[in-house]
Order: sequence, then structure tokens, then C-alpha cells
Amino acid sequence: MQTDVAIIGGGPAGLLLSQLLMRAGIATVVLERRSRAHVLSRIRAGVLEWGTVQLLETAGIGDRMHREGLPHEGCYLAADDRMIHIDFMAACGRQVMVYGQTEVTRDLYDAQDRLGATILHDVEEVALHDLEGDAPHVSFRHAGADHRLDCRFIAGCDGFHGVSRPSLPAAVRREFEKTFPFGWLGVLSETPPADSELIYANHARGFALASMRSRALSRYYIQVPLTDRAEDWSDAAFWDELRRRLPERVAAGLVTGPSIEKSIAPLRSFVSEPMQWGRLYLCGDAAHIVPPTGAKGLNLAASDVFYLSRALTAHYHDGRDDLLARYGEDALARVWRAMRFSWSMTMLLHRFPDQGAFDRRMQMVELETLIGSADARRTMAENYTGLPY
Repeated sequence: MQTDVAIIGGGPAGLLLSQLLMRAGIATVVLERRSRAHVLSRIRAGVLEWGTVQLLETAGIGDRMHREGLPHEGCYLAADDRMIHIDFMAACGRQVMVYGQTEVTRDLYDAQDRLGATILHDVEEVALHDLEGDAPHVSFRHAGADHRLDCRFIAGCDGFHGVSRPSLPAAVRREFEKTFPFGWLGVLSETPPADSELIYANHARGFALASMRSRALSRYYIQVPLTDRAEDWSDAAFWDELRRRLPERVAAGLVTGPSIEKSIAPLRSFVSEPMQWGRLYLCGDAAHIVPPTGAKGLNLAASDVFYLSRALTAHYHDGRDDLLARYGEDALARVWRAMRFSWSMTMLLHRFPDQGAFDRRMQMVELETLIGSADARRTMAENYTGLPY
């Protein structure tokens, strides 16, 4: 089996890269270790930066997103029962789109099927070979047989636990990590959203987020200890705790219902450098993970795909390799800025086990700064809606 670009991982990063490359006439093969049904069952982020929206349009999959997605021109930060509105359009002239990652992935699968893409699911024993030469290849097992995929380039889009990042020599990898001492308990419910905008709440009992996936599908989160398990929380207990943490007027109108998904996600900041080695290029969670507080996970994967698809297209269409040579540099510059924003939002909105009166007062001063400073609101809006590529 041969192709131009072997893509390891069939989540949204791998599928989007394949879609952009195939539309540019560059051949791809996508290898995914799980089934299509499993990939589509993952409940993930739902806030798209406007740059991500434009990239999905370029990939030819923007129609359903624009029909069913919810453009948002701002969000709320809440503390001490106050609601602080951050007007994105007024602050920086951009907005975001609420459209679930599952729907993005579904649209990408449909588009790839129309193009006749080669996507192999339930692939096992993937190994990457000859990364520093001109002819790398991938070995793997599929449908009970061993296979070899020859290619010119390999894109590692297989997430934190995939094979791609460990394929870089340990001597050259540098990893930066911060783990937070709590997780997010998330509930998905077929209920109308609590508000027309997302609400990020700083409360004495812990952080809460009122979000949505559509006008009839809501996503809520509360900060919980890492020792908690999702099954420890009944639906009734979750709704009661969420009401305590949201502003009173929002809690009073909250519509509750049975959860259709419930899980706890730990919070972590992680970056692995470099993002390229020989003919291997890392994208998305294979190279970095952000806390969900800033809604940057899927958006960072999309920006990686932008840089890599641009570089590969320049190689095949124009014979240029300068963009490939600096792919990691370009991607990491944006990754670290998004890391800073996600870290700052996490520090601002959560309660920490060792938090003292000084730390609490600093959170309140930061919130007051957002109320009183147009510059502070513009900085937050620029980061939330997405820094330019």
C-alpha cells in the first residue's frame, strides 16, 4: 500500500487534515485504532473559534455547521451572584460558533466518504519506521493480516496515548506538564440551555459552567475532587449542586432532566516539543493538551492542521519546503499562547485546595479589571475567539 501522507488517527484532526489534503490533490490514508461508531460516540468540546469555522468552510464542510450551529457574540463570567458580560463583537469584532465536536467529526466522515477516502478502522500494532529517511513507512495489523504503508510523510494525529509522540527519540523530546488537583464532572441533557450565552461561574463551592450543544441540548460542568467518580453523582445531586454555583436568576430558571451522558475529566496542561522529527509531524492531542476552561483543545488541533496542510500543499504544489521546516515553530507559537490563556482562565475561575484569602482576592481583582477595563475585555475576547494563524 502506498500514499503521499499517512495519517495516524481518525479523529477530527486526522480527518480534517485528510480532507484538506485530498481537496488539494494529495493522497492520504488514515489509520484509526477504534471503530467509526466509537469515534462518533465521543462527547467533546463544542466552542469553535472563528478561525476554525473558516477552516471548516475551506474544507467544504461548513453548510450544516452554519444551519445548525449557534453563533455566540459573547459569554458571561459570574462571581458572587454577579454576571459580567464579555461582548466579543464589541471588544474585538469576532464571534465563536457553538457546534459540537461530534458533529464536526460526522461532517468530516461524510465529506471523506464523498471523496472516496481510505480510512481504516480497528487498526492494531501500528509502528512508524525510517522517520529520518526519505521513505518512511508504517506497519500495522488490520482485519487479521499484517500490512505495510509506504509514504512520503507521516502525520501523528493519534492523541495523547497514541504511538506517534513516543516515536520521537526520547533524547530529543521535551515535555512540559501541569496537572490540576480537580476534575470536571460533565452532564449532557436534552434540556434547553440555561442562558443564551455560556456562563463561567466562580463560586465558593467550586467552578461551574453552563454550556450547550444546540437549542435543545445542554452541557453542564461542575468542579469536583479527583477522587470522585461519575457514578457517585446521581442526576438529582448534580442538578442541586449546579444550582448552588450558578447565579440566582440563572439557577431559578434552570430546566433539568435525565442525563444522557455523565463523565469526569481531569484537567491538565501538557506540551511536547518538538512537534516534528524527520518525516513525522504531530498534530493536536498527540503534542499538547489544554484544560477545557478556555475551549482550546479542538481549536488548537485545527490550527495545527492549518499549518501542516499549508506546508504539505506548498511542498507538493510549489516545491517549497520552508513551511515544512518551520511547521513545529509556527504551531508551537500559537500553542503556547493558547496554553497561557487556558491556564489563566483555570486559575481565575476555580477553587484550589490550598487557596488562601490573598489568592481569592486576586481572583476578584482580576474580575473587577474585566469589568472596568476595555483593554482587558479586548484581550480576553481576542484569545477566546481565537488568535490569528
